[in-house]
Parts: sequence; C-alpha cells; structure tokens
Amino acid sequence: MSKKGIWLCAGLVLSAPALAASEESTDLAVGMAVDQQLSVVVELDNQYRFIIGNQGGAFDYIAKRGQFDTEEPIDWYVGVGGWGEWDGDFGARVPLGVSYQVSQGWQVYGQVHPELNMHKGWELEVGAALGAKYHF
Repeated sequence: MSKKGIWLCAGLVLSAPALAASEESTDLAVGMAVDQQLSVVVELDNQYRFIIGNQGGAFDYIAKRGQFDTEEPIDWYVGVGGWGEWDGDFGARVPLGVSYQVSQGWQVYGQVHPELNMHKGWELEVGAALGAKYHF
C-alpha cells in the first residue's frame, strides 16, 4: 500500500470513534466539487469532510464555523486535514472557506487551503476547491 493510501486509511480509522460516539442522528451531505480534480464529497455532521477524486483523496476536519454579519446566509469555516494523490504526493492542509445556503438543503462552498507537501521533502503549496452539496 502506498503512503497516500496509508494516510487516507489512518484518517478514516481515527475519525470512526468520534462518529460512533455521537448519539444524535448524523447530518449527511453529499455533493460534487473540484478539489482533487473532479471529486465526490461526503460530509458528516457539518464537521467531517471526505473527498475522493480523479487526482486523489482528502479528509478535512472543520474545527470552527461562524457567520458573517450580513442578511445573506454566508458562513465561514476553518479546519485541518490531510490529502494524498494517486501519484504518491501527500501532506497536510488547512482549509479556509466560505459557504452559501442556496436553497433548502443545497449549499455551495469555496475554499483555499495552504498545503504542506511532505513527499520527497517539504514544500509549501496552495490549493483551492469549489463545490456544491445537498444536506439530507
């Protein structure tokens, strides 16, 4: 198994106890994004975001959310996460984003995420994502 697969599996295993400990019903959102190229996004409890795409996979833990002081339903968020690409690159990232409630259940989001590429040395990079999710 490659390093990226190990990081992705570790993220899933480490987040499983937190998800299992929740006594409330899980808030589930599913959507599409341009993150790891064209990607499928699954978000649980507005906090755990899993991304699998053509270029690789990522996991983000949304640590803090807030609202802008406007009449529009625009929220901001910041998190921590990890990513891996099918070609072997992997690293950590810090998603900084905004989301907009389009209609009941539908939400669009955009984010930038400074990345630390740890494959073959340390390299700082900047990534971005744009997506849409439906909340069940």
